[in-house]
Amino acid sequence: MITIAHNATVLVVEDEGLVRLDTVDTLRDAGFKVVEAADAGEALDIVAGRDDIDMLFTDINMPGPMDGLELARLVHARHPSMRLLLTSGIVRPTTGEMPDDGQFLSKPYTPEAMRQAVTATLGRP
Repeated sequence: MITIAHNATVLVVEDEGLVRLDTVDTLRDAGFKVVEAADAGEALDIVAGRDDIDMLFTDINMPGPMDGLELARLVHARHPSMRLLLTSGIVRPTTGEMPDDGQFLSKPYTPEAMRQAVTATLGRP
């Protein structure tokens, strides 16, 4: 159980290198522990090898055989207690498309909006 959001470990999945770097830096500066992946396959490997990931923060639009929405569904099926925050500047998933209790943050977003969304998502019961 997560008692203090800033002690949480967030897995950031973003194929755009500069966006990922900025996201990781912003979250680390805010006090979060951060692990990063460039695509869904790398993210699944990380999740399979660790038990300390509290939240998946993933872009929906990624190249490869699996997008962020499919990644979130698979992670939720395997780790139902892991918090989910999805983002995109292209699509906005409907409530039915989002994995159970997943949250959405529309791109572009400010660093403060991202920090607030991560903190709020981690704090959900």
